[in-house]
Amino acid sequence: MFKKKSMILVLSLALILTLSVGCAQQKEAQNKTTKKVTFGYVSWPGVTVKTHVAKEVLESLGYKVDIKSIPETVIYKGMENDEIDAFLGNWMPTMKVNFKPYRKKGVIKNIKVNLAEALYQTAVPKYVWEAGVKSMADLHKYAEKFDSRIVGLEPGNSGNLVIKEAIDNNTYKLGNWKLQSGSTAAMLAAVDRATKTKEWIAFNGWKPHWMNIKFDLKYLKDPKGIWGAADKVYTAARPELEKKMPNFYKFLKQFEVSSQMQSQWILEYQKKGRPPEKVATEWIKSNLDIVKEWVAGLKTANGKDALKAIKKEFK
Repeated sequence: MFKKKSMILVLSLALILTLSVGCAQQKEAQNKTTKKVTFGYVSWPGVTVKTHVAKEVLESLGYKVDIKSIPETVIYKGMENDEIDAFLGNWMPTMKVNFKPYRKKGVIKNIKVNLAEALYQTAVPKYVWEAGVKSMADLHKYAEKFDSRIVGLEPGNSGNLVIKEAIDNNTYKLGNWKLQSGSTAAMLAAVDRATKTKEWIAFNGWKPHWMNIKFDLKYLKDPKGIWGAADKVYTAARPELEKKMPNFYKFLKQFEVSSQMQSQWILEYQKKGRPPEKVATEWIKSNLDIVKEWVAGLKTANGKDALKAIKKEFK
């Protein structure tokens, strides 16, 4: 009887130990899962560096961060399949057609405008703006100085279509004007030449882009709204992350950049050809005041103070 009781006790202890180890392993596995996050991004220069900036910050908090450069449709599908957690480049309304089915199904949610100053519109150098051209309605008054020309991008570009329609409909009295199509490089070269000699030029500009750092530009008012509403760039995420990974989700809700910041990143990465991770790290070290706002109230992946971790990592 004694031996039987001893055997039962040993088996019971073994079972408890096994269950304890199993639970500990399961908990450890869950912790490892919650420490890993995956971003998708389209290989445009602005969102490329922006994603690397987020990656550097989160890694300093102890997260394992994977980033994947893939087309927007693949990003959306990956988020639906729980393979991608977040996307920092969801341009609206530009991407609304591809995004709409996933939003309707509730598998992806725009949780934050991270860039509110995205713009594609007719621009002029500041000296032209100061001379009196502050609106699309002012262009026709100075037709001779502009040679009745607006410089656009490649044929079929959406901005070109806006200007072509304005010319065809004589909107803003542009009926006698012409659109000069070409590549982005050709347009930027034309702006470069004009600004060096203070010539007058009107062109299809956008921000964020390094042109806004290199050239002193002004975007013309558009009282008739031919360019439509300005775009906004959202952070999109899987909605269930709010409960499953609240700390990471809070970071996404607090992550916000300006057009000036992103234009500078584009200048360093695209124009100067520097690696995005180096651009990101250098920017973070020089802008800890902004980064601190992103991580305010957050914890590291192992529950410590995020602000202290940021200061230690990027001192």
